[in-house]
Amino acid sequence: MRTLNLTSQRQAVYDVVREAHDHPTAADVMNRLMERGYNLAYGTVYNSLRYLTDKELIRELKLGEAASRYDGRMDDHQHIICQVCGRVDEVMSEVPHDWIDTVAHETGYNIAHAHVVFGGVCKECQSKRIRY
Repeated sequence: MRTLNLTSQRQAVYDVVREAHDHPTAADVMNRLMERGYNLAYGTVYNSLRYLTDKELIRELKLGEAASRYDGRMDDHQHIICQVCGRVDEVMSEVPHDWIDTVAHETGYNIAHAHVVFGGVCKECQSKRIRY
């Protein structure tokens, strides 16, 4: 059984990430905390995000962007990123088992988990007819 030390600061950070639907960056979390009346140092926010990630209460997403994003959903799911605006959405479809088996055979790895990141253009950017 894992021991948790959820200080009031960590709980506040956890609440922001868990309630978010847009996979916030650390800066987004900081801004949302300020909107809620918290006055936390950046170091406290970053350390809280690391702690919550290490305790597997949230997931850190490194999606090829400069800044990590954070996800409060811990169930098995994938992500898709808009290549125009950077929006990140969840994909609930499972990674096909035959594909995992093929990758394991090709690489020789014993695959523990899979996380697939799709790239595309979101509906909002498509409707703006932005050149992409």
